[in-house]
Amino acid sequence: MSKKADLKLDWATHAAAKYACEHWHYAKSLPTPPIVRVGVWEDKIFKGVVLFSRGAGNNLVKPYGLRQDEGCELTRIALTDHKAEVSKIISISLRFLKLYSKGLRLVVSYADPNNGHNGAIYQAGNWVYAGKSTPGSSYEAPDGKVWHSRMVKKQGFTTCYGKRRSTWRPDQCTKIELEGKHRYLMALDPEMKKQIEPLGKPYPKRLKQAMAGSTGTAEGQHLPGRSTLGRA
Repeated sequence: MSKKADLKLDWATHAAAKYACEHWHYAKSLPTPPIVRVGVWEDKIFKGVVLFSRGAGNNLVKPYGLRQDEGCELTRIALTDHKAEVSKIISISLRFLKLYSKGLRLVVSYADPNNGHNGAIYQAGNWVYAGKSTPGSSYEAPDGKVWHSRMVKKQGFTTCYGKRRSTWRPDQCTKIELEGKHRYLMALDPEMKKQIEPLGKPYPKRLKQAMAGSTGTAEGQHLPGRSTLGRA
């Protein structure tokens, strides 16, 4: 019987989160800030991060009667090889989120069937399954990289924080139709739990999922402060 690894979660630096996402997550990028970055270690070896952010849209939690600062999205689970169950890692990460992001009441996460995921890790953590999101699309650029439809602009550029950045145009790319994502909900207080429980639907059938990723560590892990998503 193999020895159980010593699991530790603590705050992660921006550099470590960036490394984990670029090496161990299919999106290959960080989500849009602000971001709560929870790092994962086993036997003092860095194994990756769990990241929470506001999500890509402004209406993430509006359907549940909440303001934008009352909810967030679990946007990345970027892990290399590890022994602990992912559902356990997520559960501990939620404690960090609740402790340091006051005012949050709901976490939303998505499992993307277009990438072979159906949300078994959320099912193991007793999240509420709220059905699928609206089907969407992405675009494959001439260089082979696939972009979300929000990142492909007819005018050929986007503006963020007052800075213009070039983008691909739809007419330069190949459009890919995508299946809607599985949506999971986790309440952070008893009242919200009562509110979302009636929304629950039967879990999607579990599929055998393989976790891919190269081994390695991110150096320079130091654990200063935190960022918050809710009201202070």
